[in-house]
Amino acid sequence: MQVEANATLVLTDSGGVQEESCILKVPCVTLRDNTERPETLEVGSNVLVGVNQNRIFEGVKFMLSKERNWVNPFGDGKAGEKIVKIYNEEC
Repeated sequence: MQVEANATLVLTDSGGVQEESCILKVPCVTLRDNTERPETLEVGSNVLVGVNQNRIFEGVKFMLSKERNWVNPFGDGKAGEKIVKIYNEEC
């Protein structure tokens, strides 16, 4: 994940990597025609390009020009802390 966190851009066909790159604020180009992570498309952290060479180049160019200011649709990473707080308040 450290390599991914320091990347300028990610090209992948992995759903997990699409999600990770979104969370890490790294633009993603997905070499597939569909995704099980549509949230990444909705927030603009990812683009689907399939395997056509021209579409891949266009997707790379587009994503490199994007600001990394999308909202993380997968939460803030603090669910565990919130659960412990609620638990401690109840006990």
